[in-house]
Amino acid sequence: MKIILHLFFFCSLLSLFACVSPNQRILDSDQSQLQLRQIQSRVFDTADKEKTLRAIIATLQDLNFVIDKADLDLGTVSGTKLDGYSLRMTVSTYPRGKQLVLRANTQYNITPVTDPEPYQQFFAALSRALFLAAQNVD
Repeated sequence: MKIILHLFFFCSLLSLFACVSPNQRILDSDQSQLQLRQIQSRVFDTADKEKTLRAIIATLQDLNFVIDKADLDLGTVSGTKLDGYSLRMTVSTYPRGKQLVLRANTQYNITPVTDPEPYQQFFAALSRALFLAAQNVD
């Protein structure tokens, strides 16, 4: 009887660890995590964090996001897009010498977005906004 209970307990533990969601598999893979970070990150040749954050806010608004939070000290901006679904994007800035590294994290409802298209759209629009700001064009 004791052996059966131990066997049952062992099988129960084994079944708990055998069930891994696709999100957990993505996080377990170093290669997938590196690829996702490359999709989410861009480096810009500016050290002006305030001007960059203003451009991020304007870009998110142009892409129909509503700004939820913006913090100059932390260098972060978060926005939500509601169009029959909930898409949330948070952009963080990190100084690197005379450059800023920007990393965008996007969630669709509560699922992390791994498709490169929303990131590419955001960074393309942000690049245009930063270029125009550098040329002093409104």
